[in-house]
Amino acid sequence: MLMFLFGLLLMIPLSLMSSWWLVQFWFFFFSLLFIFFGDFTFFFVNLSFNFGLDYLSWLMVLLSFWICSLMIMSSLSISFSSYFPNLYLFMVLILMFSLYCTFCSLSLFNFYLFFEFSLIPTLMLILGWGYQPERISAALYLIIYTLLASLPLLSSILWLDSYLGGLCYFILRDSCFSIYFYFGMVMAFLVKFPVYMFHLWLPKAHVEAPVSGSMILAGVLLKLGGYGLIRVFKCISFFSLDFNFFIVLFSLFGGVFVSLICLRQLDIKMLIAYSSIAHMSLIIGGLFTMNVWGLYGSIFLMIGHGLCSSGLFCLSNISYERLGSRLFILNKGFISFMPSMTLWWFLLTVGNMSAPPSLNLMGEIGLFNSLISYSSYLMFFLFFMSFFGCVYSLYIYSASQHGVPFSGVYTMSSCYFMEFHLLFLHWLPLNIFFLCCYYF
Repeated sequence: MLMFLFGLLLMIPLSLMSSWWLVQFWFFFFSLLFIFFGDFTFFFVNLSFNFGLDYLSWLMVLLSFWICSLMIMSSLSISFSSYFPNLYLFMVLILMFSLYCTFCSLSLFNFYLFFEFSLIPTLMLILGWGYQPERISAALYLIIYTLLASLPLLSSILWLDSYLGGLCYFILRDSCFSIYFYFGMVMAFLVKFPVYMFHLWLPKAHVEAPVSGSMILAGVLLKLGGYGLIRVFKCISFFSLDFNFFIVLFSLFGGVFVSLICLRQLDIKMLIAYSSIAHMSLIIGGLFTMNVWGLYGSIFLMIGHGLCSSGLFCLSNISYERLGSRLFILNKGFISFMPSMTLWWFLLTVGNMSAPPSLNLMGEIGLFNSLISYSSYLMFFLFFMSFFGCVYSLYIYSASQHGVPFSGVYTMSSCYFMEFHLLFLHWLPLNIFFLCCYYF
């Protein structure tokens, strides 16, 4: 465990010496090396210094390494324009360090500490390399929403420490006696996901963030909410039987509403951000049913959505770099200008609507089983979420690829090999994991 921590710390001098390609190489090397650390058990392994790995932690850390590697690859314009590339690499390293410690911590307090610490490099990425002046208000939304919801979590964790005498995952047990403790433990993770009505920070943060900020937000930081919920359910399992139904109903109701909001978006990036909220609401519903189908389906959909949504943000950035706009009224008729890129738009949008053989399909099958077995009346919400999911995925594909191109666009640079390579590295694990599902 400490090998990767010290590896990340020793990469800091590389980041400060303008070694862009070397840092990217080491990130990919750590990603491939970490694959061999998966023990494929549900017990904690590689225990050392209050750090350890179980199956869920291994998947999340592997996803973090992979997305951070692709973040550096997608941000070559920062290196070419010399827009503080050393500081950018340093921020990515600090963010990866915080995510690694978050997912590998064996103590609930250490998890909370690194969970909140990951906000700082994310904030710096949005403020330093964002696009519009509104990025300051977007960063303010991000901080206020997440920190205000995290304060009850901190007080609940401190009370739990005094009650149990420790916060190690191995000694946690059902300790929930009041509705205040229940909501204190889950509200921070629901806002991080985010659940409907607490989601307003996410579209603003996505739109104002650079492409790398959007990739890490959609790819990993939203998954911190699901990981945290899985860890704290052990403390609130009995008390939550009375209240989980309301959260399941509320999240699915919000998922249908957000899917409708997707259909009236004029900004490509905003539409992808709202589609992330719709997928996350399905995961919230599956987790709060507290059965095995919901757990497995949530993990698969979190991994699949992290890869698929990150790839869609890369595609929107590719068109933004050429046109200087993300509006659908200008981003039309790409099949005439970049026909080879149309294939990647198609592959990733059908992945977003959970078409086979993407990992999203396997996750949604598990979540649908979980929710329908929980209550057959939820089938009504699931029908609309599936239908509108297909509708807004088709909308983003057809509106951007077909139609009459904007008359102001006379020529456009074609795609680079690096961009094809970047999208391929998103698409390959998204569909290869489906073939290896018997391992899981």
